[in-house]
Amino acid sequence: MQRRFFLTAVPCLALSDAAWAALPDDQAPPHYTVSAAQLQQAVALRFPLRYPVAGLLNLDLQAPRLRLLPEQNRVNAEMALEAAGPALGRRHTGTFDVDFALRYEASDRTLRACQLRFKHLHVVGLQPAASELLNSYGSTLAAQSLREVVLHRLRPQDLALADVMGMQPGSITVTDKGLVIDFVTKPL
Repeated sequence: MQRRFFLTAVPCLALSDAAWAALPDDQAPPHYTVSAAQLQQAVALRFPLRYPVAGLLNLDLQAPRLRLLPEQNRVNAEMALEAAGPALGRRHTGTFDVDFALRYEASDRTLRACQLRFKHLHVVGLQPAASELLNSYGSTLAAQSLREVVLHRLRPQDLALADVMGMQPGSITVTDKGLVIDFVTKPL
């Protein structure tokens, strides 16, 4: 078994990125996949979250429902929320919607949310002025709730073969079924 591994791995070490690109699709460069279910499970571990707004109200965010956006190479996160406090008088429900790109962090082998874009914050039954106030806080809330959130952590064994081949995670592509992380040759 080890001999077969080395007979396969050693020739691969000599291949550059250009050589990988020239291979037929069934011999494409190595990659690692993360399913949509794995992403959903990992992000749910950070929620629910509570955000106070200057003594006026509290926003409670539930775990987001993730939706993959392959055409934009991004991930959408829609969260149910509850808003309550002196400024509102009673408890209100609504939704909070953002999308983000992904990046790989080599120091701890994680995939993280980055380049957040606030879409909207909608609270049912609010007066227009209160709704406007909450939406002005939306970008800050997005940054606090999802910026650099860990969506997946690669294990050492996930990277073992790539390491032997002198490769590291490179681009991250969002597909209909999850994420595909391509491996690229490590710089010398």
